[in-house]
Amino acid sequence: MPLSPSSSAHQARAALAERLRELRLDAGITGKELAARCGWSVAKSSRIENSRTAPSDADIRAWCTACGADAQAPDLVAANRQADSAYVQWKRLQRSGLKRLQESSIPLWERTRLFRTYCSHVVPGILQTPGYATAMLGTIAHFRGTPDDVTEAVDARMRRTHVMREGDHVFALLIQESVLQYRLGNTDVMVGQMGNLLAAMSLPSVSLGVIPSTAAREQVMWPLEAFTIFDHDQVQVELLSASVTVTAPGEIELYVRAFEELRSMAVHGAEARALIVRAIDALS
Repeated sequence: MPLSPSSSAHQARAALAERLRELRLDAGITGKELAARCGWSVAKSSRIENSRTAPSDADIRAWCTACGADAQAPDLVAANRQADSAYVQWKRLQRSGLKRLQESSIPLWERTRLFRTYCSHVVPGILQTPGYATAMLGTIAHFRGTPDDVTEAVDARMRRTHVMREGDHVFALLIQESVLQYRLGNTDVMVGQMGNLLAAMSLPSVSLGVIPSTAAREQVMWPLEAFTIFDHDQVQVELLSASVTVTAPGEIELYVRAFEELRSMAVHGAEARALIVRAIDALS
């Protein structure tokens, strides 16, 4: 498995490799001896220990057995899987369709209190109407060739929206003005989606900011990939090919800083409503 381009994944891999190295040193054996006990080449042991190759669960169990540390295997396997989840290709997440992925995120949404979301291309999922979500998820399913369960996936996404109206959740949402102009679905779908944005702005739990296309960007943030910060615990970043989960505190802070700079460029309240109304007028 190739290493992730996410530094969070790199850090997790490096930490796991260091723990495996410590087990070998505690056992008092060389890399060559460990390789012989595992039935591997010395090169494979070296690549794992130096975080150049991601070990499989079986590799970790064999390593622990070779070091007389079988009791350590379950924790190390769990750490290995956590590192694996830091960068996951969409084709792996969506191989059985889109519904399961939508449903799997509900517990995270229910336990999060502060959501900070930035979207540069589409309306944030929590604010999408069924028509808009159908158009977007349908495009994704077609592009990625996933099983067609779009109707069920949209239903699952809509069920997630209850967190806007229940509990003490707070949503700070930012979109680029261009999001209001990109058409997903027909005119009726887009008008309905714009109306839903206006309605959501009246909810006490929601703060929606729009970054005008004319906003000056000297010394502030350029348009970025879509991301959501869940409390102060993790960031989910959406790339074309994969979902990246960031958990390293330093990286989370970088996204928080980017969000605050983007928010400083956004308009809220009446000014944001005016941009949305202008987008509705442009549809007629």
